[in-house]
Amino acid sequence: TIAYIDNNDISIEELMTHIKAPDFPTGAMIYGIQGVKNAFETGRGRIVMRAHANFEVTKTGKDQIIINDVPYMVNKANLIEKTAGLINEKKIEGISDLRDESDRDGLRIVFDLKKDAIPNVVLNNLYKHTQLQTSFSVNNVALVKGRPEILNLKQLIVYYVEHRHEVIVRRTQFELEEAQ
Repeated sequence: TIAYIDNNDISIEELMTHIKAPDFPTGAMIYGIQGVKNAFETGRGRIVMRAHANFEVTKTGKDQIIINDVPYMVNKANLIEKTAGLINEKKIEGISDLRDESDRDGLRIVFDLKKDAIPNVVLNNLYKHTQLQTSFSVNNVALVKGRPEILNLKQLIVYYVEHRHEVIVRRTQFELEEAQ
């Protein structure tokens, strides 16, 4: 907003140096930037999100996949239940155990792998078949002078600044009339 106020002719590309991408509250990573660019340039886009995954080896030598966050709008309990179902149906192979070790400190889902399983292959299957990778559709619709419009990033900021200006002028006029 400050960059737009300083330079009203700023381009969407220049605005994107200040706003890299949407900030989702669950903390998953955005996979690929093209969906974000489309959303910022046209007001519509599809953003692919993936859970962060780490590989660990237990003291006994077993490989584990640790998930520390989930994509936005994904319910952890449903994710675990559906993943367990896919493991039982043998649609996802290489996992011997699935545990939810989440506590107050944060989310933690642990997949124990079988001895012959390749961690990267199992993780890619998890992304493919479960909600550890999902997409979020962006549709920037806002009311402009009482009519809904699809707005790009710059238009959103322009109308926001106009709105704030109007609010401040009206508030100041009200306070002036009250003081007089």
